[in-house]
Amino acid sequence: MIGVVYLGSNQETQERLKYIPGRLVQFTSNYRDAASICVSHVRNEHFILFFEQNVRNEDITAITYIKKKCKNVYIILLTHELTKEDRETYQKCGINDTISVNSSVTELNRKIQFISDREGMLFDEQTAKHKILRFKIPIWKRLFDIFFSALGIIILSPVFIITAIAIRLESKGPILFKSKRVGTNYTVFNFLKFRSMYIDAEEKLKEVAKEAGNQYAEMSAEEKAEEDQHEVITAPLGAEAEMMMMDMGMESGMMISDDEVMLVGDDYVVAESDFNKEKEEEISNAFVKIENDPRVTKVGKFIRKYSIDELPQLFNILKGDMSIVGNRPLPLYEAEKLTADASIDRFMAPAGLTGLWQVEERGKGGMMSAEERKQLDITYGQTYNFALDMKIIFRTLTAFIQKENV
Repeated sequence: MIGVVYLGSNQETQERLKYIPGRLVQFTSNYRDAASICVSHVRNEHFILFFEQNVRNEDITAITYIKKKCKNVYIILLTHELTKEDRETYQKCGINDTISVNSSVTELNRKIQFISDREGMLFDEQTAKHKILRFKIPIWKRLFDIFFSALGIIILSPVFIITAIAIRLESKGPILFKSKRVGTNYTVFNFLKFRSMYIDAEEKLKEVAKEAGNQYAEMSAEEKAEEDQHEVITAPLGAEAEMMMMDMGMESGMMISDDEVMLVGDDYVVAESDFNKEKEEEISNAFVKIENDPRVTKVGKFIRKYSIDELPQLFNILKGDMSIVGNRPLPLYEAEKLTADASIDRFMAPAGLTGLWQVEERGKGGMMSAEERKQLDITYGQTYNFALDMKIIFRTLTAFIQKENV
């Protein structure tokens, strides 16, 4: 069994690691002690080291030392956020993987299990010399993208210029809006659009929320209160958690199953599935569509209506971040949910301006679940060819023309 070591001083992370089922995690705040733990005298014994990010220069010294002393350790950096420069620096000094410092017990356990299942491959010195399998776009597709994206930029250059001038005249701020998206091989890049909102968009949203009242939050609170009355605890609990439940007015005889993980805090006990559900609701509420959104400029409404705001992505295609046809690049908060083996094929394919699920969704009248979209992305990644790309482009153009004629 792979050993697990935590190097850091974050109490919350330590508590979560203590609840990893079937794992005895060793804790230390000194990198030399961590190296001593990982220096094993048992043949083929390997370790996973969760390394808490701190000051970069100090971290580099510690990681370099550990890697020099231990050949059998897989280091995972626990981090809030990394810049591109930091990511490259940490990778060069020996970091094997990264995970959010706020990861749940389930996510931490999933990461450990993923590495354990691939122990022979990840720790084998021979396979470590081989390059990691990565998707590489075919030459015919890349040449197609370069030619038509460059042609599109030239032909549409008057539209680019007029749109840029209109945006600048109406409101202050940059002409282009950049957002982080995840594309092929889980590569993060700057996704380009024409700016369609005011630069103080969030302040305008707060004003609307203040005027309208936070009805969503109130509704959520009422529903939560009702759910609390029928709460079901579904995991075996220790004596400390049992006492906490009693203090909180919960009955110890509630239904329990063996496959649920409980999160135990200073003043709460909650099933992790319920916790994750609540987090998803928070994300969902953050993206509620507003009719006559005051954040959107007049020019923004026009360019959104005719998809002109998407035109700067031709530069993404020319640069190589995207392809004309492929799987739509995902925002970070969506991509981080698709890291399981079943979702890998979705990112082992070109990231595109238009794709299979976009044209299929139009055929379904816009009604398609997230799971259906993911499966269509995977299907495209496994079956794409020149004929399929031409078919998708034709259907996209047809749908756009039909939309304009409505």
